[in-house]
Amino acid sequence: MRFVLWDIDGTLLDTAGHGARAFADAFEVVFGRPPEALVPMAGKTDHEIALGILERNEVEGGEDHLPRMWRELEAALVRKQDAIRAEGRALPGAREALAALSERDGVLQSLLTGNIEANAATKLGAFGLEQWLELDIGGYGSDGGVRSALVEVALGRAEAKHGVELTAADAVLVGDTPLDVAAAHAAGARSVAVASGYSSAEDLETAGPDALLDDLADTDAVAAAVLGG
Repeated sequence: MRFVLWDIDGTLLDTAGHGARAFADAFEVVFGRPPEALVPMAGKTDHEIALGILERNEVEGGEDHLPRMWRELEAALVRKQDAIRAEGRALPGAREALAALSERDGVLQSLLTGNIEANAATKLGAFGLEQWLELDIGGYGSDGGVRSALVEVALGRAEAKHGVELTAADAVLVGDTPLDVAAAHAAGARSVAVASGYSSAEDLETAGPDALLDDLADTDAVAAAVLGG
């Protein structure tokens, strides 16, 4: 069995920057002022991003503020969903790749993403991509800050739902940054890197994925990369 765990931003879709702006909106609601600065976000979990923004803006007790940050981040992105749909896009081949893999026997598809669970659904829903994924068996930034640890979270949910035994070797992480590749290595999963987002093909190759794609446009090549090994 293959358990395919997709990253979202830069891999399946582009939110035209509205995901990052939602963090600024959430911060302003919680603290009554706009943030003086944000932090680099590519490849990081929302847990890491939120703590980084709080520290950068000299907010003490970062972990204590996360529950309210999650609520306001969710609300901010819901308000932006129409703008994401209008200004963003599903990346080339994303729909076709998800649909093709959903028809393969022995394949489960979900997410391993830095997004909190609610915002993952909002982003996918803007482009109708959620229909091929089992969102309830994914690993999310709201589950913790260490991306590699989210693999075990997802495996546990898949086993509980489907009554199957899975190991990290059954999982395939598909993502667009070296941090996605590193997470797969740390967890003992297969890594497929896609140079459609925030990192160059050269940087991804240096990270050492099991397979490297320029994008998802060639559905057969995606299937071979994901299911190979």
